[in-house]
Amino acid sequence: MSVNTNAYHQIKNELSTSGVELVAVSKTKPNQDIIDLYEIGQRDFGENYVQELVDKAASLPQDIQWHFIGHLQSNKVKYIAPFVYLIHGVDSEKLLQEINKQAIKHNRVIHILLQVHIASEETKFGFDANSLMEFIQSGRWSQYQNIVIKGLMGMASFTEDMNQVINEFSSLSHLFQQVKNILPTTTFKTLSMGMSSDYAIAIQEGSNMVRIGSLLFGARDYAK
Repeated sequence: MSVNTNAYHQIKNELSTSGVELVAVSKTKPNQDIIDLYEIGQRDFGENYVQELVDKAASLPQDIQWHFIGHLQSNKVKYIAPFVYLIHGVDSEKLLQEINKQAIKHNRVIHILLQVHIASEETKFGFDANSLMEFIQSGRWSQYQNIVIKGLMGMASFTEDMNQVINEFSSLSHLFQQVKNILPTTTFKTLSMGMSSDYAIAIQEGSNMVRIGSLLFGARDYAK
């Protein structure tokens, strides 16, 4: 078994005390690895390649809650719209429009997280704080009746400077509270930040959903 079940149980116990949700990041990993975690109780799995997600969803248990965690192109939304549980990286209003359009086609309400760019790297996507607040305060979000904005998501810089990571998570946590004062609090509840290398810091700064891959599945083999 390539899945680290000891790490899984340790992390689950750690998260349960603070009510933090775990998304197991299974991208590039074989179906059997997902089954190994599924059989000990994990139901939320994250993928960031559309075709890989479609293939896995078709062949794995139907009660798995699939999270799309990668950068999603508008023209790919239609492939995951029929079944996706939560789309994490909604980084523009254009993408929001397409998700709503596909949700209507499939007679679904799709749950999403708005992605905020908090890192120093330009390669990461997302709203900046100003454009996010403009969108929320404008009330345009209410036009998308087949979408529920569940919360915010952000990724910290890839750096060994933990003070920088803390500051980035803290800024997103502050923004989350600002948005929460405007959007319906019954649905807007999720602050997703933190991965294998920084999830403990993220939780300290207010995260209630973490995305962990390498600690559970080991290093990824992108050659596959």
